[in-house]
Amino acid sequence: MPRTPRRFRRRLLAWLLPALCMAIPAGARTLEVGPGKPLQQPSEAAAIAAAGDRIRIAPGEYFDCAVWRASKLVIEGTGKPEDTVITDKTCMGKGLFLTDGEDITIRNLTLTRARVADGNGAGIRMEASNLTVEHVRFVNNQNGILSNADVKGALIVRDSTFLHNGACDHGCAHGIYANNLDLLHVERSKFFETQHGHHIKSRARRTEVIDSDLQDGPDGTSSYQIEVPNGGAVIVRGCTIQKGPKSENHAAAIAIGLEGVTQPTPEILVENNSFRVDGDYSAFLVHNQTATGAVLKGNRLAGPARPLRGDGEVH
Repeated sequence: MPRTPRRFRRRLLAWLLPALCMAIPAGARTLEVGPGKPLQQPSEAAAIAAAGDRIRIAPGEYFDCAVWRASKLVIEGTGKPEDTVITDKTCMGKGLFLTDGEDITIRNLTLTRARVADGNGAGIRMEASNLTVEHVRFVNNQNGILSNADVKGALIVRDSTFLHNGACDHGCAHGIYANNLDLLHVERSKFFETQHGHHIKSRARRTEVIDSDLQDGPDGTSSYQIEVPNGGAVIVRGCTIQKGPKSENHAAAIAIGLEGVTQPTPEILVENNSFRVDGDYSAFLVHNQTATGAVLKGNRLAGPARPLRGDGEVH
């Protein structure tokens, strides 16, 4: 194999180094949190974190909440997700973790029992653009994740679990409630026993739910499995979807445009999903109230399930 000319290598390094310096903020640190660590609580790390820092939280139960104001943070538990638990205390009447900085990643944690007076307490309240959530458990919160209405950018959720979230005390709360984002992408995640609200509600310009598991089980009382009330592109692929006997909405699993279509809806694709109704009622896999024809392909239906209400085609 010919050697790379030295002059080319010098030019390549001259081009790469500025980019690397921009990607990794100067002086980025690792902040250790937990018993016997320099910081005892996540909120202590949040108070001193600067752009690009990594926060590592040791296993344990933390009766704490935190407002993460710096950008480009990585916040992670050092054990399995169930080993590091943030619980019960909420910040600013909003949630357990508030992401006020942009481009934050949160992983390997359990966020549980978020309750606030207005009924919208969130495991994570997304208050700035671009949040990535990986291997996080959301258990028994009013909302699992809630994004502010004025926030743009992307919410990416991978390999995470949402158990027994949801409420409809004043307004309804959900497993995930994505407001006016550019993109909601959910992949390889599980939603189970959501209460009263939806497993996923999204007002994003594009909503993608891929290879995920959305089930009421025997005791879940959810409304829709996925609601996209104002239109936007919708892709639902490779999911297991089940409506249970206690569901509070017997109409459909996926509902699109029911609050009025206020944004472009270039495509609706629902393919290769498994949809089952476990109850003495029938329900549609998709209720489409937009003028964009929904395309349903390769879906498997069981129980008193029907494929489509509204414009579209079934293959």
